[in-house]
Amino acid sequence: MTPLGNNVRDTWLRVTQGKSGIGPITLFDASTFNTRIAGEVKNFNFERWLERNPPLASATRSTFFALQAAAEAYKDAMLKPFSVDSRRFGLYFGAGDSGIDFEPFIKTLMASFGPGAELVDKGKYLHHAPEHMSALRELESQPFMTVTHLTRLFDIRGPVSNCLTACAASSQAIGEAYEWIKRGDADVMMSGGSHSMVYPLGIAGFSLLTALSTRNSEPEKASRPFDKKRDGFVISEGAGVLIIEELQHAKKRKAHIYGEVVGYGSTADSYRLTDMDPEARGASEAMRIAMTKAGIGPADVDYINAHGTSTSVNDSLETTVIKKVMGEYAKKIPVSSTKSMLGHMIAAAGGVEAIFCLLAMRDSIIPPTINYEEPDPELDLDYVPNVARRTDVNVALSNSFGFGGQNICLALRRYDGA
Repeated sequence: MTPLGNNVRDTWLRVTQGKSGIGPITLFDASTFNTRIAGEVKNFNFERWLERNPPLASATRSTFFALQAAAEAYKDAMLKPFSVDSRRFGLYFGAGDSGIDFEPFIKTLMASFGPGAELVDKGKYLHHAPEHMSALRELESQPFMTVTHLTRLFDIRGPVSNCLTACAASSQAIGEAYEWIKRGDADVMMSGGSHSMVYPLGIAGFSLLTALSTRNSEPEKASRPFDKKRDGFVISEGAGVLIIEELQHAKKRKAHIYGEVVGYGSTADSYRLTDMDPEARGASEAMRIAMTKAGIGPADVDYINAHGTSTSVNDSLETTVIKKVMGEYAKKIPVSSTKSMLGHMIAAAGGVEAIFCLLAMRDSIIPPTINYEEPDPELDLDYVPNVARRTDVNVALSNSFGFGGQNICLALRRYDGA
């Protein structure tokens, strides 16, 4: 579920064509905001889910996106009720927070003040606030509710957890799901993430941090990772869900296998709340750990899906990270940022990007970094500028470096059928 499509087929087609899913914000009136653009999911049929599941009436956009992506993954994996032992079917997810729509509450509350009410008098009305709020809506805004709906609708009764490590969340979820299977806690795991921060507080918060692009007149060109004129990232929304399964279990079911998770590195910068460590120690170590666990070296890596947010500092430091880890091979490895087309889905980003790595292996095509128009002399890697590239991909790395210094690297390998 992305700004480029409501399924894998449509999203992947447009990504390989170098299309942008960024446009003006329509979910609320952003006319007074410095940033008025985002990557919104379009033409999604919420009613179809509500007709079948009335308890979803108060669910958030993030939950709906998770359910839709999960349903596609479940079907594609040829899973059916009773096809796996539900007690051995687990869930590790990266569900992001969702903004509460305060506007109806505020309007109702303000109406009770009456004309001419002074601000100083309004405090006495706040004890009436619960009368104008929805208990279910508040509950549904919590990230764990997305997980609750997923377990209920897909009969998941094994180990379950949710992580919210900012931009690294769904990559971490995939890595931890892999570890749970390795240690024998589950045979099948649903994993990935979902998030929607396209709401006033989400946009305002990152805007105040000066992290967002303000290229409002050209939204399709706003996300421009590694380009010299990058001016910030673009918030977007969506979900990416994968089914991860123990190999022999998958082969016994005759499931179609896209690839293998072969390495997972997780570190923390222990530096600042927002900025990456300027020496890139944590992010570099995450990549090294993933590669060591996978038993691969720089010469084995065919593609890196970069975190590539389109902020000045992140793109510069990620370039440094790749050079540190890959050494003389750094400039030989294609590195692209699919956020150039989708924007940044925050907690959902890593799940979608892992899917792109697997599809790159399947189709022998590396997605481009679009809007790469003016090279930054300090950033000199092969960023696959503007046009997708036909080439074999056997091993791919997916980087996710989150706010707060949370670093994840996933190593994925083409499945050879052995």
